Amino acid sequence: MTVAREMLQTYPKDLGDIDREKTAACIEACVECAQACTACADACLSEDTVAELTKCIRANSDCADVCDTTSRVLSRHTGYDANLTRVVLEACAQACKSCGDECDRHGSKHDHCRICAETCRRCEQACRDLITSLG
Repeated sequence: MTVAREMLQTYPKDLGDIDREKTAACIEACVECAQACTACADACLSEDTVAELTKCIRANSDCADVCDTTSRVLSRHTGYDANLTRVVLEACAQACKSCGDECDRHGSKHDHCRICAETCRRCEQACRDLITSLG
């Protein structure tokens, strides 16, 4: 059992309509994506062609921040606001799509971009899956 799943299981109140498995999967995907984006941005800064990677670095940085925030919002349940959660998830899915698209442009030259794009796609899907489960 992962930490996100374990923590959701220990929550003392009923979570209502929230799908614990999809929430845990989304938290994990967000944390993984934030790490991948941070590492990719750093790797881009070390490339000889760094000037060509400016947009990628920006997309990575934005996506890492949004994913980090999303994982934190999803980890809090007291005073839950479904409307806010939905908007945060939509923003995260969009950040992941944008970053994934940008990293795809460089993935054939830079393995870190390829790995990051794949991670962004998984996180985008996890966000969309959780949005769908919210009703």
